[in-house]
Amino acid sequence: MTNLLLWQNDPWLEPFKQVIFRRHEQALIRKQELMYGHKRLSDAVNGHLYYGLHLTAEGWVFREWAPDAAAIYIVGECNNWEKSPDYALQAIGNGNWEIHLPTETFHHLSFYKLLIEWEGGSGLRIPAYATRVVQNETTKLFSAQVWNPKKKYIWKNASPLKVKNPLIYEAHIGMSGEEERVATYTEFRKNVLPRIVDLGYNMIQLMAIQEHPYYGSFGYQVSNFFAASSRFGTPDELKQLIDEAHSYGIAVILDIVHSHAVRNEEEGLSRFDGTYNQYFHDGERGEHRLWNSRCFNYGRSEVLHFLLSNCKYWTEEYRFDGFRFDGVTSMIYFDHGLGRSFTDYSMYFDGGQDEDALTYLSLANTLIHEINPQAVSIAEEVSGMPGLAAPLAVGGAGFDFRMSMGVADYWIKIIKEQKDEEWNVGELFHELTNKRADERTISYAECHDQAMVGDKTIIFRLMDKEMYADMSVLRPNLIVERGMALHKMIRLLSLSTSGDGYLNFMGNEFGHPEWIDFPREGNNWSYQYARRQWHLLDDKTLRYQYLWAFDKAMIALAQREQFLAQRPQLLLQHIVDQVLAFKRGDLLFVFNFHPEKSYTDYRVETAPGKYLTALDSDAVSFNGLARLDSDVAHFTINEKEKNYLQLYLPNRTAQVLKYYP
Repeated sequence: MTNLLLWQNDPWLEPFKQVIFRRHEQALIRKQELMYGHKRLSDAVNGHLYYGLHLTAEGWVFREWAPDAAAIYIVGECNNWEKSPDYALQAIGNGNWEIHLPTETFHHLSFYKLLIEWEGGSGLRIPAYATRVVQNETTKLFSAQVWNPKKKYIWKNASPLKVKNPLIYEAHIGMSGEEERVATYTEFRKNVLPRIVDLGYNMIQLMAIQEHPYYGSFGYQVSNFFAASSRFGTPDELKQLIDEAHSYGIAVILDIVHSHAVRNEEEGLSRFDGTYNQYFHDGERGEHRLWNSRCFNYGRSEVLHFLLSNCKYWTEEYRFDGFRFDGVTSMIYFDHGLGRSFTDYSMYFDGGQDEDALTYLSLANTLIHEINPQAVSIAEEVSGMPGLAAPLAVGGAGFDFRMSMGVADYWIKIIKEQKDEEWNVGELFHELTNKRADERTISYAECHDQAMVGDKTIIFRLMDKEMYADMSVLRPNLIVERGMALHKMIRLLSLSTSGDGYLNFMGNEFGHPEWIDFPREGNNWSYQYARRQWHLLDDKTLRYQYLWAFDKAMIALAQREQFLAQRPQLLLQHIVDQVLAFKRGDLLFVFNFHPEKSYTDYRVETAPGKYLTALDSDAVSFNGLARLDSDVAHFTINEKEKNYLQLYLPNRTAQVLKYYP
């Protein structure tokens, strides 16, 4: 127990060290059980290589795990979709089924399904390990499809080295295009990837890649965990996208959904073999009422193998450079964290936690980093459970980072509830820097969540209807000017106070208007709000270009100065003046949030020396009023053994100064 140091970094964890130790031991024991004598967990987890359809020298072999099935048949183009004894699988023990078929049975792009019979019923199913699933445009039904092209994809570029401080561009392939339809992997590679390269982000997080029957679920109701969504294109086209990103040194991570699964039976895993508890918990525990989905049973070995094999598959087959695990809070609490305030440490250790889920996450992180030591794993977790982003060796779950989700919620709260003159810079700095010192975090002003239907992006909250008529560079508008100024300041403050990384959702960097709403019955299946209007950015008569330019300059500053590698140190917070100053590395960040007052010769105590402007939100190139001279060198003055900078602070501006001793 003395080697588990998690509570030594946080004395508030001392009363719970027995629970932490037990969880740690449970993960180690489960790991040994799953390894079956192998030296590494990653060597033992190969479900995707055993189950599903595989071509061998002797022909095709297909295997499936369905312990409560009475009979299983392959039906498809190979037999006119009819049940035939020639295509019946044989039970081979431990709930496993197998069939060997001649090479000519299937060809590239053949469609097939399973017909599974059980006591009292039967149903068509898509194989659990299917690697390609396609929807018929006429019938709207999904089927598995053989993907076996004569020419295999040849990777051209090595994966980038591990990203120490991720600057993440969160993206959705389907809504990345301008037209009112589903965009493709190829279109994203040709049209959006160059924009990401230009901005300077070092990591792309791809959403909605795992196949999902309902497009409007944003990819979070997964049916086929091993299949890259065919609505965006082919597996090779996804590989080419990732490969090209690697050529620019950009890592690509998968937004992986292992927290729940779609309820659909014919398309997904629910009631796969006639029972409700094959992959999921039985009864109420197997149902996520809020999400209308199924909850995995992480205590079952076969389920662990399925999910761990899924991690290995995406890492090796598509060369993803890591994962952002969605819905971790839902996974690790029996009540999914709903209705909990998480204001007391006891709520992380009160017996309401699914320790099988915590074990799975520990195993997943072990596996991912064994396969690729350069991989990055991120937990999307809102409760703040200590240890998720702490190393396994000290009692943590082993994630490299956790999302600092409260930052975005805080920005929405103050924009909605407070007047500009009420913004408290002391509270701002506290809320944005209040992170566990022993765990690495990624912050964001807004991600896709803040733009979903019924909500608004930050820029739309700041400007609202004025965006429709007054974004012209030729038409002055005080509401738009306020929105432009605060949008830049909010994003810069979110980045400069972030723990160890930063995230931006596609389009928000240039203030994409309105909201996100996928085609559904309620909007007459419209794609109007499920796309990105890049023409707004490219139109030089509109102001969007300036927000893009500022984002690019901001990201370049983070890349050039590497200030995320060091902690922010508060220098000044004047509540009445609404002035905030802090340093990070060799950079001095100064914000004046006051809506009206500008300050001359404003004193900031700092290290002695020369300071030059590194970034100015008020610059003309960012649609500012050019009230600062970026070419002026600033020198500290000494009074009573203290050193000060005297700065001009225009209202609603941020400036970054670089220190030269």
